[in-house]
Amino acid sequence: MSHSYPEHVTIVDVSPRDGLQNESMTVPTAIKQALIEDLIAAGIKKLEATSFVSPKWVPQMGDNSELMTALADTRRDDVIYSVLVPNMRGFDNAIVHNPDEIVIFGSASETFSQKNINCSIDESIERFAPVAAAALDAGIKVRGVISCTVGCPYEGEIDPSQVAYVTKRMVEIGAEQIGIADTIGVGTPIKVQRALQAALEHIAIESITGHFHDTYGQALSNTLAALQLGVSEFDTSVAGLGGCPYAKGATGNVATEDVVYMLHGMGISTGIDLDKLVVAGERISEFLGRRNDSNVARAIINKRQS
Repeated sequence: MSHSYPEHVTIVDVSPRDGLQNESMTVPTAIKQALIEDLIAAGIKKLEATSFVSPKWVPQMGDNSELMTALADTRRDDVIYSVLVPNMRGFDNAIVHNPDEIVIFGSASETFSQKNINCSIDESIERFAPVAAAALDAGIKVRGVISCTVGCPYEGEIDPSQVAYVTKRMVEIGAEQIGIADTIGVGTPIKVQRALQAALEHIAIESITGHFHDTYGQALSNTLAALQLGVSEFDTSVAGLGGCPYAKGATGNVATEDVVYMLHGMGISTGIDLDKLVVAGERISEFLGRRNDSNVARAIINKRQS
């Protein structure tokens, strides 16, 4: 069976936001800035910088304005700085900093939506409609991320029709890019392809981002399955940082280093320098005092040390 894989893949590193918001310690703004600068130095062209949520809910992102101000001095025109915004108040705080893209989010699981953002899927979309409209008016890109697209900690398996429905609703309110996320990492290749195919009923393959967690060790297999359908953008997190604060036991995002190693080995370009990426992951892992969760990074470091 021959697949025409994409020639180039865009890597969206989500470690500064999705990665660090799960750490128990609050990371100083300067360290976040250094992480972002390290990622850009390694060739990352798109990243999630921060989240404009209430610090009451996510204290780790309480320095969102400080961070965006600090980054302003070295902002690069060829890098897309995305920020997560939960509502109009978050958008009003974010717009001051001219983000290139805002990320809005919904869930394919009704129960997860209730537990995560205290409202139904439909209510969450209604809430985001004015946010998306305001962003588009301001010339800012809008990406809608759908969580729990293959499985939910409360409902178990998710029917692909749910993914199609939420994709349709998000596209209707103005989302130009749709992220298909396996938030708890339970997906396997065929299930992931079914979720992606459901989204494809309402949006083109070029406008889909894959976001796979490695809880059950399936993230690379699921990335390959998505590549086979033609997906050419993926959310990853350097050193495998992060998880989901509302999904019990969900371990980290897939490590950027692991995905980049696989893509390069397949002859797919990313524009990323793997050695510099490993340095970025090591620096933040050392600061956090945690093991680097990238298999590739550990292998490269071990090889250097021997």
